[in-house]
Amino acid sequence: MTGRLATVACAVGLALLLVALGVFAGVAWESRRADQGSHEPRPVDIGFAQDMGVHHDQAILIARTLGTDVAPEIRGLADRIAAAQSAEAATLRGWLDWFGLPPTSGVPMSWMHPGGHDHGTTTASSDEPPMPGLASTDEIGRLAEAHGAAAEVLFLQLMIRHHRGGIEMATAAQNSDLASPATKRLALAMISDQGDEIGQMTLLLRARGAAPLPAR
Repeated sequence: MTGRLATVACAVGLALLLVALGVFAGVAWESRRADQGSHEPRPVDIGFAQDMGVHHDQAILIARTLGTDVAPEIRGLADRIAAAQSAEAATLRGWLDWFGLPPTSGVPMSWMHPGGHDHGTTTASSDEPPMPGLASTDEIGRLAEAHGAAAEVLFLQLMIRHHRGGIEMATAAQNSDLASPATKRLALAMISDQGDEIGQMTLLLRARGAAPLPAR
C-alpha cells in the first residue's frame, strides 16, 4: 500500500510540475512577444530618431568649429558635448539601420506636428516648421572667424539655444502617447543631460558679461 501511495504521489507531483512548466513557458512566450512588440518602430520613434540625429549633427559641428584659442573649460566643454552627441547620434542611427530605415526624414518635425505627411515620402517645403534651436549658416561662419573671448561668448550662446531646442524635441517625444518606452527613456536622459549643460553654460556666459540668445 505504501508503495502504491508513493507511486500515486510521484505521478501527481510530476503532473503538477508539467502544468507549472507549461504555465511558465506560456508566460515566458507572451512576455517575449510583448517585449518584441515594444521594439517595433512607431512613427514618433522613427521621426524622433531621424530628426534628433540631424539636430545632434549641428551640435557636433558647432563644438568642432570653436577654435583652440579659448579658455580650457570652454574647450573641454565643447569636446565633451561633441563626444556625447556623437555617441547618441550613432545610437539613433544604429537603431534606424537595424530596421532598414533612412537616417533622415523627408519632412523634418512632422512627428512633432502630426496631421502633416508620412515620413520619408515627401520633401520638406518652405512652410514646414524648422527644428528648434538650430544655428544659421551665417552664425556658424561667424563662430569660425571668432577668436578668444568673442568665440567663447558666441559658442555658449549658440549651444545654449541649440540645447534648448533639443530639449523641446525630447520633451515632445517623452510626453507623446505614441512613443515607445525606449524612446521615452532616451528622451528623458537627453533632457537631464542637456539641462545640466545649459546650467553650466549659462554660468560661464554670465561670467563673461553676456546673456543667452532668444529662442528660435
